[in-house]
Amino acid sequence: MAAGGVITALSLGVRSTFGLLVVPIAEGLSTDLGAISLAVAVQNLLWGFSQPVAGALSDRFGAPPVLAAGGVLYIIALALMSTAESAGMILLSGGFIAGIAIGAASFAVVLSAVGRMTPPGQRSMVLGIVSAVGSLGQFALIPLARWLLSSGTWQSTSLALALVLIPIVLVAPAMRAMKAMTAPVDGEPLPDEPVRSLRTDLSRARRSRSYVMLNAAFFVCGFHVTFIGVHLAGFVEGQQLSADTAATALALIGLFNVFGSLFVGWLGQRIPFTDVLAWIYGLRAIVIGLFVIIPTTATSTIIFAMAIGVLWLSTVPPTGAIVTQQFGPTNAGALFGIVFLSHQIGSFIGAFFGGVLVDLTGTYTIMWWVSVALGLFAMAMHLLIDDGPLPDNPPPASRGLRLAPAALVLLFVTGAATSVSAAVDIEPVHAADGSSDGPAPIMSYCALGATVAR
Repeated sequence: MAAGGVITALSLGVRSTFGLLVVPIAEGLSTDLGAISLAVAVQNLLWGFSQPVAGALSDRFGAPPVLAAGGVLYIIALALMSTAESAGMILLSGGFIAGIAIGAASFAVVLSAVGRMTPPGQRSMVLGIVSAVGSLGQFALIPLARWLLSSGTWQSTSLALALVLIPIVLVAPAMRAMKAMTAPVDGEPLPDEPVRSLRTDLSRARRSRSYVMLNAAFFVCGFHVTFIGVHLAGFVEGQQLSADTAATALALIGLFNVFGSLFVGWLGQRIPFTDVLAWIYGLRAIVIGLFVIIPTTATSTIIFAMAIGVLWLSTVPPTGAIVTQQFGPTNAGALFGIVFLSHQIGSFIGAFFGGVLVDLTGTYTIMWWVSVALGLFAMAMHLLIDDGPLPDNPPPASRGLRLAPAALVLLFVTGAATSVSAAVDIEPVHAADGSSDGPAPIMSYCALGATVAR
């Protein structure tokens, strides 16, 4: 648990600082926000594609070599990023290389390993504790990154963060247990888990309606956390608030995720994981919706950060626990890796379109409202998921359901394109002589953009 917490804290803590680096890198390289957002989006996508491979390698050879290799590659990626002189180099180092590295040295590999070593009755609480400790990394490293940026450059900050990652390599050997927990608990032996090949479990997963819906719902988690994590700083500064407010908000998200993870770990031992997740996504939609409709101030931003922090990565332990409950621990790393790929596809869209849409429209309005709608969608998905063990031959999921994640992506892209087209066609109204129609407006700001009061 201690080693897993350290690895998760450093891996996710450093990754969370990219939200502070995006704008300085774009300004330093004299490029637009969309180009740097693309690098972060690719990072998340490569993280997702590498995750099933890392999970399968961890299942086969153990977590230590996978985590250590990921840590070394992560250090190399940030060191290379500190030397970048173009957006292309940022894309290579901070996008492709860092994405693969995070996939190997991430909480998905850690949680699968810890879950494999933990008795089923204690699994939810233990995973919640590891996630909570991991969240302290975001709370600690974002203020550090903010201080480094204020006293140096984004290049020196990237190099310093590379050095911060070294302990991942040092503590990786502690994650050495490879087999599922089989010792008695409280005097009662654990039930025998059938050992299946990865090919067999992949076939069962493909046919499972609940597993497909879990993938679709976890897409939403990736969209939420990456859009907010990458673009909250730019949004807050665009609302005429200070960079310190943005850094404080991101740090508080990490701090309050500690409380959320611990509470969800405790709650998961008392009510079904699907109910826990339905509540989390429903509350996310409410919190984001309220943030959208009220004026954006330093106070409202801090309150939003605390509320969304409680709901932040508290989705991960119950999602991982559902996969383990459905398939058993033997291939949990690879199967959770596939679910996490869906999460990272959502992350790609949240990071990339967040930058592209603000470049085109000058506002984050579309992204905020899409976040609300997706939260309600994920809540509905979890109310339909059966989180119990799958039968050996589950009935096949319908073709329409298997295409649900792809349809979700297509729906978002189409809706965003339509909204952009409408936004860029809007022209300001002027009087016939070319002057503005009425007195100079008084401007106030909220997540909907500039609100004009005559």
